[in-house]
Amino acid sequence: MLTTTEILKKVRELEIKSKRLTNHLFTGEYHSAFKGRGMSFREVREYAAGDDIRFIDWNVSARFNHPFSKLFEEERELTMMLLVDVSASSLFGTIHGRKKDLIAEVCAVLAFSAVNNNDKVGVIFFSDKVELYIPPKKGRDHVLYIVRQLLTIEPKGKGTNLSEAIRFLNRSSRHRGIVFMMSDFLESSGPSRSATAGYTGGTSGSQPSTPGGTPGPGSALGSSAVSDSANRQALAVRETGFEDAMKVAGKKHDFIGIKVYDKMDMQLPAVGLIEAEDAETGARTWVDTNDYLVRTSYQQYFFNQTELCKSIFQKAGSDLLHLRTDEDYVKILQRFFVGRHRPG
Repeated sequence: MLTTTEILKKVRELEIKSKRLTNHLFTGEYHSAFKGRGMSFREVREYAAGDDIRFIDWNVSARFNHPFSKLFEEERELTMMLLVDVSASSLFGTIHGRKKDLIAEVCAVLAFSAVNNNDKVGVIFFSDKVELYIPPKKGRDHVLYIVRQLLTIEPKGKGTNLSEAIRFLNRSSRHRGIVFMMSDFLESSGPSRSATAGYTGGTSGSQPSTPGGTPGPGSALGSSAVSDSANRQALAVRETGFEDAMKVAGKKHDFIGIKVYDKMDMQLPAVGLIEAEDAETGARTWVDTNDYLVRTSYQQYFFNQTELCKSIFQKAGSDLLHLRTDEDYVKILQRFFVGRHRPG
């Protein structure tokens, strides 16, 4: 557990880095990517060459015997909601840091981008249930409070329930807003994890993030078991209600998912026979990582699950970004913001 001094230091470090990024790299890009609710009249001024003649105020022009143009401004007042996965699998990471650390940094950048544009920002922390709800507000102090919670929250649940978090969002948000959902999108409810996802290494000393399964301790997990389980899990994800909840959220909000994953979530290293424990379910199993078919099936499960998530977001009319713990998230966010603003 971090001490108060360490927490304050980390909060300050995140604030400095986030402000630098939002002031220099994301200037105008966030604002352009997310439009307000419309335009409102601000004032009139003397007509200047190049002004759109459609906006000439003929009444004022006739009164002063000189052309005047109407000026309009965008009605912003947007609300950003961050849905943050704090399940046990977010504590895993093999390169540069844990998934949780990357999520905290990205959320801080997004939150400061919002308040710099005078938008509100709120957070829903979730595991297999909603852990904490921070209502949307404006201002630096509010964002600093959010950053402190990102760094210090200790969830009561270990699992992941995506649909519960999205349904809570749908119930709590009355107006259309911008939503960023940060998760590895591996659910622990029922059988919706592959035979080896969310595991941490056991007796061998290595720590593969293998997708969680049900074989009991002492049973070696072979290639056919991984393959069969992966097929079951792909079907199970469809039955969790995640897709139905997303359809509702996609119609109501500008919804963007960010799938955060570690390199070892995708590639299982060949380190021999290891005992692994699922961080979310507590299930333990032996995995023969030297078996080429086991590693291939493991990777194929990751690709299948990724494609399934992509399909769910597409059907909901929403965007899904992919962010690995060793990648530069700044470039990915920039590319996304610019791509949204670009016509066509």
